[in-house]
Amino acid sequence: MENTTEKEKIRILLESPEGEEILRHTSAHVMAQAVKELFPETRLAIGPTIENGFYYDFDTARPFTPEDLDKITERMQEIVRRAYPVVRTEMSPDEAIVFFEQRHEPYKVELIRDLMEESMVSLYAQGDFVDLCRGPHLPNTSMLKHFKLLNVAGAYWRGDERNPMLQRIYGTSFARKEGLQNHLKMLEEAKKRDHRKLGRELDLFEINETVGGGLILYHPKGAMLRWILEDFEKAEHLKRGYLPVIGPQILKSDVWRISGHYDYYKENMYFTEIEGKEYGIKPMNCPAHMMIFQSKTRSYRDLPLRFFELGTVHRHEKTGVLHGLLRVRGFTQDDAHIFCLPEQLTGEIIGVIDFVRDVMKVFGFEYTLELSTRPEKSIGSDEDWDRATLALTSALEEHRLAYTINEGDGAFYGPKVDVKIKDALGRSWQCATIQCDFTLPERFKLRYAGQDGSEHRPIMLHRVILGSLERFMAVLIEHFAGKFPVWLAPVQAVVINITDKQLSYAAEVKEKFVKAGIRTDLDARNEKMGYKIREAQIQKIPYMIIVGDREMESLKISLRSRDRGDLGTLNIESSIQDILKEIEEKRIPEDTMEIKDQGTKIKKQKIG
Repeated sequence: MENTTEKEKIRILLESPEGEEILRHTSAHVMAQAVKELFPETRLAIGPTIENGFYYDFDTARPFTPEDLDKITERMQEIVRRAYPVVRTEMSPDEAIVFFEQRHEPYKVELIRDLMEESMVSLYAQGDFVDLCRGPHLPNTSMLKHFKLLNVAGAYWRGDERNPMLQRIYGTSFARKEGLQNHLKMLEEAKKRDHRKLGRELDLFEINETVGGGLILYHPKGAMLRWILEDFEKAEHLKRGYLPVIGPQILKSDVWRISGHYDYYKENMYFTEIEGKEYGIKPMNCPAHMMIFQSKTRSYRDLPLRFFELGTVHRHEKTGVLHGLLRVRGFTQDDAHIFCLPEQLTGEIIGVIDFVRDVMKVFGFEYTLELSTRPEKSIGSDEDWDRATLALTSALEEHRLAYTINEGDGAFYGPKVDVKIKDALGRSWQCATIQCDFTLPERFKLRYAGQDGSEHRPIMLHRVILGSLERFMAVLIEHFAGKFPVWLAPVQAVVINITDKQLSYAAEVKEKFVKAGIRTDLDARNEKMGYKIREAQIQKIPYMIIVGDREMESLKISLRSRDRGDLGTLNIESSIQDILKEIEEKRIPEDTMEIKDQGTKIKKQKIG
């Protein structure tokens, strides 16, 4: 009984966030040991934990194959059965360099050379396998029970494309078998929902290497989806007192020097030259908005000023990190900058958080808040950073909003609150953000005339609600598995005639729906009705309007819903009004599913 109790304690420990990290860290070492035993010429790089898993980078003579992964898995199981104790030792950096040079591990030697200021470095051994690592680890390899190797990818050493390309094996592990099974189910569902796959199938967008990596070509349906989002955003901003502005795509490098981007963000920017002058293609919209503020004398009575722009920006991302719509080189932000008085700051921050809450409710997203503090590479005084951080924390705490702290991950000019939304698979995405900035208004010498008649510096908030429209569209595609709510669907209805005899009537029906403001297509192909219906279902069109002889004679339609099935033979006008009401209410499909990573239940997505 005591032994069972001890096992239960260990299981509970391993299911905690800290325990899961230890479990997965040990999994990476066991995998590396298996690789070294099977492929002795392989050189070890790094093997960290990641969310829900781990990976290890290897320098290999050839790429790993799926068959290799099977062999590595079998060897890992054997290493688990060997029940090696995992033993920590310490060496001086000089001793560790000699040790790994003797084992022909150049990447480990390079890592240790970065640690020469440390008095000692730690190593972990299991059998003959020894790795450089801070730890901690499981005390014995036999405790690793439920793991799975997932896939292989290429990765540059230290993320630099000038360095060697390594082979990265991804895996996952859990304390319970059920946890692993549920996670693998979630991964399978994620594959089905992959926005790149659905983007092709639904004819939304493409990334064409002839055009360039990370640059999006929107097809008509994808452009329509984006257009709908933009119109929604514009209306919501106008309701909240935002003023539209538009900045140029390129600005002289002098502006980027003032803002600090030239010194702190230059490697992420593109530059060009015009008549001997250097210009930077904008990676952010804030400098142009500050120039607009600066264009005339401002009074305290003018504040707060809320400038909003759907601004397209370009950032130099390395090829290896580009990923569909989620990580691109050209994207559009729903960017706004709020210039306010000190006494208005808390209210404006809360106003943005309320804005986020209202918008996320429309899309059916739950969210959490995360405060990111000053990074190592930053501009501005300690006093300004302290004031900005205090402003954000005070606003959050005064309104009893729960948040976590992400140390050192703020913008280079100020701290920020990031909004992490959860999709139908329980995955977290960073979209909205609020950044408090005392520094850039000073660098641009922004001033307003105060009530006392003297000049004062405004405080500026940088904020986005959806963030990158490209990224948000990717999240929407995967969240809804391409089955968009009717108000978001690029095509809301399709008219399907049974034979050519009804073509004229089908065209009349389509025209009525279009004139009512419902995005409607006509499938007039010489195909069977069943085939056309299946095609509409594959395209995930919300409504199918069937017209045959009976419907034509009665001047009615048969209506079929993607989400609710056959709705019967109906009057055209009443059908139009019902669909328009659904659009106006922005209803969410009832079968939007939420699959919990660690759970066994599948339940309907909660709204609001």
